[in-house]
Amino acid sequence: MVSALAGLSRRERQIMEILYQRGKASVSEVRGLMNDAPGYSAVRAMLRVLEEKGHAKHQAEGLKYVYIPTVAREKAKRSAVKHLLDTFFAGEPEQIVAALLDVSATRLTREELDRMSEMIEEAKREGK
Repeated sequence: MVSALAGLSRRERQIMEILYQRGKASVSEVRGLMNDAPGYSAVRAMLRVLEEKGHAKHQAEGLKYVYIPTVAREKAKRSAVKHLLDTFFAGEPEQIVAALLDVSATRLTREELDRMSEMIEEAKREGK
């Protein structure tokens, strides 16, 4: 199984983020959504590399190829969070929550904090 976006270059991650946001996209669409986009051929080559690495696949739509992520967005999110947790927080979930609350302290609304509390309570009830 391919880990979310592990081992990808900055540009490859940028392309995968576009594919996840859109669901599917052509080379031109990807290029149009990139910041400081390289040339068409470079984007096409990066998409080919992403296919070789198992992160994307293509299908024909009319006269063009569209590229689609091979890993479901939810599964990729879980994998990315696990990688973040293991890499930066020594596998300790409470440390990632503390960092999130510290960084977001001025941006989280009371409603968001309440929803997060409800999610924690639900996890406790389910024995997670």
